[in-house]
Amino acid sequence: MTLFDRVFGGNDYNYERTVAAIDAAIAQYGEGEAVAFPDTAYSLPCYYGITGVKITNLGEMKAAMDTIKGMMTRESRLQDAFDSGVASALCAEFLEALKYLHGATPYTEPEMGFLTDAFVRNLGVPLVTGDIPGVAVIIGGAEDPAETVELAKSYQNLGLLVTVTGEGIKHLADAGMKTGEGVRVCPLGYEMQSVIHVVSVAIRAALIFGNITPGDTKSLYKYTMDRVRAFVNAYKPLSDEIVSYGAGAICLGFPVISNETENMFRVPKSLIQQLDTSKWNATSLEARDIKIKITNIDIPVAYATAFEGEIIRRGDMQVEVDGSRVDCFELVQTKEANEVEDHKIEVIGPEIDEIEVGSKISLSYTVEVAGKAMQADFESVMERKFHAYLNCIEGVMHTGQRDMIRIRISKADFEAGFKFRHLGEVLYAKIKSEFEAVVDKCQVKIVVDAEKNKELRAAANEVFSKRDDRLRSMTDESVPVYYTCIMCQAFSPSHVCIVTPERLGLCGAVSWLDAKATNELDPTGPCQIVPKERCVDEALGRYEDVDEAIEKYSHGALEHVTLYSLFQDPMTSCGCFECICGVEPCSMGVVITCREHAGMTPLGMSFSDMASMTGGGVQTPGFMGHGKQFIFSKKFIAAEGGPARIVWLPKDLKDQVRERLDQTVLEMYGIENFTDMIADETVCTEDPEELLAYLSEVGHPVLGMEPFDM
Repeated sequence: MTLFDRVFGGNDYNYERTVAAIDAAIAQYGEGEAVAFPDTAYSLPCYYGITGVKITNLGEMKAAMDTIKGMMTRESRLQDAFDSGVASALCAEFLEALKYLHGATPYTEPEMGFLTDAFVRNLGVPLVTGDIPGVAVIIGGAEDPAETVELAKSYQNLGLLVTVTGEGIKHLADAGMKTGEGVRVCPLGYEMQSVIHVVSVAIRAALIFGNITPGDTKSLYKYTMDRVRAFVNAYKPLSDEIVSYGAGAICLGFPVISNETENMFRVPKSLIQQLDTSKWNATSLEARDIKIKITNIDIPVAYATAFEGEIIRRGDMQVEVDGSRVDCFELVQTKEANEVEDHKIEVIGPEIDEIEVGSKISLSYTVEVAGKAMQADFESVMERKFHAYLNCIEGVMHTGQRDMIRIRISKADFEAGFKFRHLGEVLYAKIKSEFEAVVDKCQVKIVVDAEKNKELRAAANEVFSKRDDRLRSMTDESVPVYYTCIMCQAFSPSHVCIVTPERLGLCGAVSWLDAKATNELDPTGPCQIVPKERCVDEALGRYEDVDEAIEKYSHGALEHVTLYSLFQDPMTSCGCFECICGVEPCSMGVVITCREHAGMTPLGMSFSDMASMTGGGVQTPGFMGHGKQFIFSKKFIAAEGGPARIVWLPKDLKDQVRERLDQTVLEMYGIENFTDMIADETVCTEDPEELLAYLSEVGHPVLGMEPFDM
């Protein structure tokens, strides 16, 4: 038996059981039964991405099996085997989709099953920045379960997204390893066909970030090969089913590394036999040309971006820092060189081993930096990084900023020897490595003393207030230049953000000051200066300078962008946006939703539905991705009437922006408590008539505005 025979045999097996499963489902539910994975705008994403056809019901799924049959060529050529592998993958997607019929929830912890569009979009920024340098797909498990755990942890500790299918899931669970989206180790399912859920992630990345046209397989496969750095580690023994899936993975550009020897042969750069599984990590990274930037940090637990979303429950907590209850803060201050002793980490007060377990403590940390090129403007940029820096520590959870921070340190970290001074080690190492161009010396002072922190917090708040006063005084008109941000072009080749003081990057992570600092730290990097000398239309925010920058940095894909309009050449989106807005035609208002909100909106669309129309660097008049802070900017859709056009927000998002939005609308329109006039899901979800009735009841100003000039 040859490798081709194994691929074709697995393909036949998958095809026959898929046909049988569809027939059984039709017999039970009928051809009209709806078919879709939950929380996705792409129906069955793999089939849609590869064929360009959306399947919505069982009858259409049955008919689609003819298309899959046509992909099952039988000549002994390598490309035929790969194509048959893709056909097997589509069969796997159908089998998995059938599990979700009639609103079923087929997966329970630790299995995750289908990974939603929100999951894919949440990967956008870390994939772009390299915080997630690649995707490891582990199929099966080693003979020694400890080896599977070690392999998964080795990838996790390097920051990769790790997915696991089959026996390896049990190995991780038995070892007590934390899994889930929060720690980027995703057990897909015990059945081998569940591997399709990571293939689905790759294909949706191409549709969401790459603006790939569904059905354009040449561009799709090129995108997944070049931009989704995934690879497969498959433990022996491999069934023909798994071998056929492996052929499909190779077609997408994902090399397969295995220790299988039965009827296998090497395909350079695609099918790699590595019998020494201890070398799989190095072999896989080399095969996908993944470069890992190692920062040596002297702490007793792991440090990787994979831990950034880890949740520390109260029962697992050793101590908690909570700025909402006790005096706490985080601060960066610029000092003269003679005032800073490099790598000095000072803890004033008791260490963690001197504090009773479960205590809520007062703690502050001040990072003092010195450097010839250091500027006070960089202080707040560094502070915003602290959230990510500390969350990358295994067993540490950080939320908030400034004097409203909350930190939990786990019991497991305490038992491993983690101390407060290790927080300082992390802050020191990351500041020195990421800001090496401006920071020559850095020291960290950690204070664990309620009385001292009361006085220190008051002083820190004075610093924060002065910064806020300056930031609030900064407008688009008050600065001489804007900046580009093209970090997302790693996944969305034609997208360009134009960052201004009143319009931050749509990901919510890049402010004008961030872009300014990035440009000064890396003059040839992603944030380039855009002059604003030739204004064409002040109301629209159209500049010849901006158009020239857009055309240059989008490589000719775009010619015009306005900064303040929702209809006339709106700014493009990559797919990493925090929020997305769209026009509601009955009220002529604007509906905004965010990636955290999974429900429907009065547009009859969810976040995923709206996002599918705007990602990938395209301009879609009437829809626009943006950051949360842009909602309360005076420049938000200024060309169409501004923030007073907002008629619907998810309740949680409304509460987040309430104070600043109320202030903005009061200053612009003289309307008090405007946020109370905005509907949310407690008022209406999909019905625009209910929305209109509510707006009339509260006297929303949109009802007196001129209709949009579409």
